[in-house]
Amino acid sequence: MFVLVSLCDTIRIPPHNLSLPLLEAIQIEIRKLFFDKVVKDLGLCITLYDIQSIEGGFVFPGDGAPTFTVDFRLVMFRPFVGEVLVGKLQECDKSGLSISLGFFDDIHVPEHLLQQPSTFDEEEKLWLWNYQGTDMFMDLEEQVRFRVAQVKYPPIPVEQENNAKPFAPMEIIILKQLWLSKEVIIDKADINADGLGLVSWWS
Repeated sequence: MFVLVSLCDTIRIPPHNLSLPLLEAIQIEIRKLFFDKVVKDLGLCITLYDIQSIEGGFVFPGDGAPTFTVDFRLVMFRPFVGEVLVGKLQECDKSGLSISLGFFDDIHVPEHLLQQPSTFDEEEKLWLWNYQGTDMFMDLEEQVRFRVAQVKYPPIPVEQENNAKPFAPMEIIILKQLWLSKEVIIDKADINADGLGLVSWWS
């Protein structure tokens, strides 16, 4: 789920941070640039792991800020295909389920990849799985175990409609999902297998 990524970037230290120790000033700028942002093909940045080297300190003409070439490593959230993760069921609608990992909310399980046979209860606004004649509701805030099928990085849209959902720069396609007894986007998940779905179903 988490990987260590090595990067090299040019970091500009603004004049108001020049009184700070160099390492601290660079850490502040790296956080501004990368933290909680998606880097294409690398994943969602969680935190700075370490700084391996700092070179330069050049001040370009007309600029009052020194620029450094910095080698550093970041901890990234980038689930691999086939990985099983656990999240909370956030939302249900006719199209399927939305799951959150707490720090990452863009996980979707389409209706055709739910446990079968599953139906959407219009009154409760919840999905339910009919298991040997017993209706098993997929309640909100329940823990869900799912398997990743694909991670996508959609292109940034030029413009969006007013009522469009916020753009998600990382999508995770889910292959399988398991429900747990109460605990970069994932676009699709599959829970149609034994052991997948709510944990309470299998405990």
